[in-house]
Amino acid sequence: MTGRYPKILDQLGRGCPVKLDRVGGGCIADARVAVFADGSQVFIKTLENAPGMFECEATGLRELARAGAIRVPEVLAVGNNALVLELIRSTARRPDFFESFGRAFAHLHQYHGPGCGFSQDNFIGSTPQHNAPLAGDWESLSGRADGTDDGSSWPGFFLQRRLRFQVRLAAERGHGQDLTRLLDRAEDRITGLLGASTEPPSLLHGDLWGGNFIVDEKGEACLIDPAVYYGHREADLAMTRLFGGFEPAFYQSYCEVSPLQPGHEERLPVYQLYHLLNHLNLFGAAYYSQCSRILQRYSESSG
Repeated sequence: MTGRYPKILDQLGRGCPVKLDRVGGGCIADARVAVFADGSQVFIKTLENAPGMFECEATGLRELARAGAIRVPEVLAVGNNALVLELIRSTARRPDFFESFGRAFAHLHQYHGPGCGFSQDNFIGSTPQHNAPLAGDWESLSGRADGTDDGSSWPGFFLQRRLRFQVRLAAERGHGQDLTRLLDRAEDRITGLLGASTEPPSLLHGDLWGGNFIVDEKGEACLIDPAVYYGHREADLAMTRLFGGFEPAFYQSYCEVSPLQPGHEERLPVYQLYHLLNHLNLFGAAYYSQCSRILQRYSESSG
């Protein structure tokens, strides 16, 4: 092709692309399909001035692939401003798509880590997501002889690394201090609720909604755009239910493999709050009232 193309494609050893076709769906990066003279094709995302974002996404995809539970695109090349992935051509969903997806997602959550957090910070959308464990570092947790965390560190991790970070960011972005005060009042109630369900930290996609999976050539689910870390699996499921939810068969088949513990419905809004706060910080005040209502609910029940 004539003109410029992302030079990261040279790492594939296929020559320069003969065509770059723009594809839709991405809300942050520019997404295209690169076609080469030998007929092969890859998916490439580019974004200037986004240091670390694509490296984090590649690490997350590789971590999900380690579990062997659900397909993810193979990472072919990654750089500061671009990510090259295996191209997956979508087809129609198989008839039992959501049943199969739910079972596979439950198996993903059976892949456990040594603690709550991850080996590196990453991003939730374009917002930084801090993943350092509250006690020690990831390497020291991974080297422990006593196996994985029993999950008792989860309430503090979620409160500090997820809710408090987003509430502080909201204040910095001009949304005032009321959310901080409400979270202070709700803290005991929230940590008590989360501590009532203790499980070893599961591998989480971190941002699973309808836009972050695709249907592959076999009609099965393929995960994309992760915000990976290890934590309580209910946090992952809560995001799937935030914007309309998946079909009931997804949750039914999930629970056939891994039943949820009592009280999960009461914990659901706490986990959704993290994503609503992130949307407040990314997209503005339209999400403020939802965040406030959830915090008021738990702060009142603490009184």
